[in-house]
Amino acid sequence: MRNAEADTVAELVQRQWGDHRVGLRDHGLSLSHHQVAAGAAARAALLVDLVPRGAEPHLGVLLDNTPEFPLWLSAAALAGAAVAGINPTRRGPELTRDILHTDCRVLVTERSRLPLLDGLELPGTRVLVTDTDAYAELLAPYAAAEPGEATLGPVGPGSRMLLYFTSGSTGAPKAAICSQGRLAAAGASLVAHFGVREDDVHYICMPMFHGNAVIADWAPALSAGAGVALRRRFSASGFLDDVRDFGATYFTYVGRAVQYLLATPERDDDREHGLRLGFGTEAGAVDAARFEARFGVRLVEGYGSSEGGAAIQRTPDTPAGAIGRAGPGDDLAVVDPETGKERAAAVLDEDGRLVNGTDAIGELVNRGPNPFEGYWRHPEADAARTRGGWYWTGDLFFRDAEGFLYFAGRTDDRLRVDSENLAAAVIENILARWEDAAAVAVYAIPDPAAGDQVMAAVALRDGASFDGVRFGEFLTAQPDLGTKMAPRFVRVLRELPVTATNKIHRVGLRREGFGCGDPVWWRPVGSSAYRLLGREGLASLEAEYAERGREDLLGR
Repeated sequence: MRNAEADTVAELVQRQWGDHRVGLRDHGLSLSHHQVAAGAAARAALLVDLVPRGAEPHLGVLLDNTPEFPLWLSAAALAGAAVAGINPTRRGPELTRDILHTDCRVLVTERSRLPLLDGLELPGTRVLVTDTDAYAELLAPYAAAEPGEATLGPVGPGSRMLLYFTSGSTGAPKAAICSQGRLAAAGASLVAHFGVREDDVHYICMPMFHGNAVIADWAPALSAGAGVALRRRFSASGFLDDVRDFGATYFTYVGRAVQYLLATPERDDDREHGLRLGFGTEAGAVDAARFEARFGVRLVEGYGSSEGGAAIQRTPDTPAGAIGRAGPGDDLAVVDPETGKERAAAVLDEDGRLVNGTDAIGELVNRGPNPFEGYWRHPEADAARTRGGWYWTGDLFFRDAEGFLYFAGRTDDRLRVDSENLAAAVIENILARWEDAAAVAVYAIPDPAAGDQVMAAVALRDGASFDGVRFGEFLTAQPDLGTKMAPRFVRVLRELPVTATNKIHRVGLRREGFGCGDPVWWRPVGSSAYRLLGREGLASLEAEYAERGREDLLGR
């Protein structure tokens, strides 16, 4: 492990100079740490020549996880520029908006992504296509550059490093600012927490345009001098083969990646690898336990965001299902999102199940100083995040009497059923116990009278079929399923729709409601069993909505 902590990412890149161990690999390329630093220096020198005088020092990166992505991250650090990770699932005006909003004067992409740019008006933006002869010829004159020679201005801890878009469910995504100092500190913190060593190999299979891969995987590898192995795009079927081929010891995950891995056919050699740790979010306690039992790898649920406004620290005594306690210097509280009053301490039964969710679940806030650095050119969003002098995370939590914090979902995932507030993640954790479920998502659909109704989307395990009576019996047997929590509707599908960052596409699920093309089962009032929603049942529901003049809520 490298001893002295660095104040900037640029310093960490410069430290690679002269280190001839393998530093970066994918399926077709292997570079030493020194070659990474040299490649970054060449790209930094090119960038300095391409960015017009007086322009914002920003570049967009529209790439899969190819070696060019970390090379340009490193180059940006050396040059004192900021990287905007461009989401390839955005299209047309939305994609144009993301690039222009972040003032990208250079856009780095590859041939497979060029169709996304067809017809877009990007005035003043120079496009570099990395897998072309023209790109190689443009870069060649800078081959002798060394780290630190070419900069766009002074480089320090406060220099902007990342402009990473948040994956909000409403409105245009906001570009969260992350400085070199904050990214370097985040990497060093994970190195210390997980004991990352120089001989570790960090496997990056989550998309690098998202903060998880850069902040929680690339940054600690860079800080410790560990190797990095890339997968162009996440593949559940290719995961174990990659881990073995690269000698990977650490990986990060987001959203439903763990469920996809668990859904692969079991093999006799599932435990034959060197992987020791997975770090991420939203795996859920049930799936984390299944993953460790099958692969012998501990998953550590963390909490963080591109904004960096609150930190939760996991300690050895953290109970199963909890994320941890407040980090040093943070004054975290779980409060009512409307009144700001602190919520009651969570009461857990002997199996660790929450029994007073209505009183305990609220929004997590940081009432102390925090490292939130704002959004790029979005003062209204800055003000909403920091209203009343607190940092509002937008995430639901509950906290037990010992101060341990448990994630309960996004505030956008909150449901209000019969005047009772519910958290989608809590219901999902209960439904995940059903043995036939490979993946579940819970979300609100409008009630024709007022508030919400609970709907669940369930992806079944191979060979399983949905039995409405058995599912109802399973729900009845769950002691922590509150009287308002049972789904009114259950959509059964082959796999859950996800975003480019492997998070459930809840916006689409909510929009489609029960008027979708998949089989939907529903629970009539007063019954515990579910029935297939056929023409007769759908007509009855349509009449119910129409009677109240709310046909607009049918999601059709």
